[in-house]
Amino acid sequence: MTHALLLSNVRLADGQPVSVAVADGRITALGPHVEPQPGALVEDGGGALLLPGFVEGHTHLDKSHWGRAWYRNEVGPTLVHRISNEREWRKTSGHDAAVQSLALARAFVQAGTTRLRTHVDVDTDARLVYVDGVLNTRQTMRDVLDMQIVAFPQSGMLIRPGTVELLGNALAEGADVLGALDPALIDGDPVASLNATFALADRYRKPIDIHLHEPGEVGAFTLKLLLDRVEAMGMQGRVVVSHAFCLGALPERERDVLLERIAHLRVALLTSAPPSRPVPPLKVCRDKGVTIFGGNDGIRDTWSPYGVPDMLERAMLIGMRYDLRRDDDLEMAFDCVSNAAAQGCGFSDYGLHVGARADLVLVDAESVAHAVVARPRRKLVVANGRIVVRDGALIDVHAA
Repeated sequence: MTHALLLSNVRLADGQPVSVAVADGRITALGPHVEPQPGALVEDGGGALLLPGFVEGHTHLDKSHWGRAWYRNEVGPTLVHRISNEREWRKTSGHDAAVQSLALARAFVQAGTTRLRTHVDVDTDARLVYVDGVLNTRQTMRDVLDMQIVAFPQSGMLIRPGTVELLGNALAEGADVLGALDPALIDGDPVASLNATFALADRYRKPIDIHLHEPGEVGAFTLKLLLDRVEAMGMQGRVVVSHAFCLGALPERERDVLLERIAHLRVALLTSAPPSRPVPPLKVCRDKGVTIFGGNDGIRDTWSPYGVPDMLERAMLIGMRYDLRRDDDLEMAFDCVSNAAAQGCGFSDYGLHVGARADLVLVDAESVAHAVVARPRRKLVVANGRIVVRDGALIDVHAA
């Protein structure tokens, strides 16, 4: 059945007034003089700014306690403390990954996100319980939220025998991407850990998204090993390095050599732009041709009390972390949660052009920079050609 829609009286980022025609979930026409198809629903945008649906490049839907009672955080200061504390809390608190991931996914859609990559824990305690819960959420939201699931060994891989097999099972069940975590500092053997990761990715023909928190020279050593494997196994364009804190701490010459190789191998970088850690240099990365994009990381979980499922806010935080003040620089911050994120995650048919999936957001803002800073209520959200949010309120986000 054809679902036809015409959004009239809206503005592009350059100020051009346009209308957008949508049918069967796709943009069929975009320009100043577009006529509605017979029987199409016509929506007057009231001169609002037209943006593409937002892209969340890195979150953890399964961990969140979004909407639940406040979690009192008394966890220790190290990564290992946080991993152990979370694992114990999830076993004893009644936390339900299916319920929580659905609540957070709905909140993302309400704020204009239509594409999302989520890392989901796989370990020898929970096995695939969390993956199964998030697979249920993906099925429920399938018509309005394009979701990629990363099978993620949060507690380590080689240090917990049986995890490699569980990761393979998760990929066989429907996870889209293979995750990995700090091969040197968590697994204790970067060579063996990366070999196992790339072998598993090759076996299931899946891309890789690795959490690399390792600092300075340790992180650089791991990153070089990873790039060697990308090149040797022909995985150019199929690997994301999330966080990559080491790239924010290395001497400029060493950093730039790595960035040039990252660009050559089409490895993408993800940053949540944390204020307390070194971060990859945004403008240098872009100048060297590296795809760098943004994500929230965890939202309201045992790791951190912070975060909201609003990619305009994440773009603002990226702008603040990188001291982006000019309007064109703030457009760069928005690119991190839109086009660059779609490219980095491999979401196809994205953007404001004929043939793209019709994921559209209307906001009352003068410009993209204004939208990032003011974060206005979403006037209208269209996901896969369907109106799902009006005046900030969800209409219907369940599968038809």
